[in-house]
Amino acid sequence: MCTVCGCGSDEVKVEGHSHNHSHDHDHSHNNHSHEHSHANGHTHSHEHHNHEHNQDTHYGLGPAHAHVPGLSQSRMIEIEQNILGKNHEYANENRRFFTEQGVLSLNLVSSPGSGKTTLLTQTITDLKDDLSLSVIEGDQQTANDAERIRATGVPALQINTGKGCHLDAHMVGHAMEKMTPEEGGVLFIENVGNLVCPAAFDLGEAHKVAILSVTEGEDKPLKYPDMFNAADIMLLNKIDLLPYLQFDVDKCIEYARRVNPSIQVLQVSATSGEGMENWYHWIKSTRQMKLIGHPSFNTTTATENHL
Repeated sequence: MCTVCGCGSDEVKVEGHSHNHSHDHDHSHNNHSHEHSHANGHTHSHEHHNHEHNQDTHYGLGPAHAHVPGLSQSRMIEIEQNILGKNHEYANENRRFFTEQGVLSLNLVSSPGSGKTTLLTQTITDLKDDLSLSVIEGDQQTANDAERIRATGVPALQINTGKGCHLDAHMVGHAMEKMTPEEGGVLFIENVGNLVCPAAFDLGEAHKVAILSVTEGEDKPLKYPDMFNAADIMLLNKIDLLPYLQFDVDKCIEYARRVNPSIQVLQVSATSGEGMENWYHWIKSTRQMKLIGHPSFNTTTATENHL
């Protein structure tokens, strides 16, 4: 069991590839190491041994309120630090690859029912003629969302996490063995619907994008502060429903900025199209900033073509 979030170990399935992916990294066995050399030149080095990590990043209380029979709180914290420390190494490898390829990677996070997949599908439909897009889909089971994405003509790869309640950097690295984002493109990573655990796991993405629908309640940023603190931008979705709800938009934004004063907020509706142009402008301008100084791209041409 993962002591960071309590999710169970299971066999993670990436379309066309599966491997046992347990979070219980107690590492009491003999030291050993091996590498996965990805087809795109992206390599994960796996070093299994006792880890000592001094993490500057604070992800909340972690296992302080968890109970695992047979494990002390200090041991649980040690295991949590090992897990997050190793994930941090994988995330840095992913980030290095994205940077070298000029890929803008966006980690989309939300609770179930926020309209995340609908918003992503509409985004892809509207931008696929202007930008090179690809998608990694995370769900516990089924390939339904990946199939919805592929119906738009954009490549998508499904990761089924089994009992796991989040994607991690190792899973994303394996996914890129099967689907390599094009240079200068945009990679959307749709995380498992969950506002708790994905906050702790860096995937190597450039930005976390938190999606909150107006049907969920304006106090969500206060209830799940780690996620909104980790996000760079919040999309307040389904604003077409506001006339039918008792939802205080100003209070929601105030709560989000109380948790994260620098968070950017955009109000959108994937159904009516309200605010979507602002979201598209954010994607294009953020991608453009990532390409500035990249040796493989003429940023003047890219600006003329994509902004």
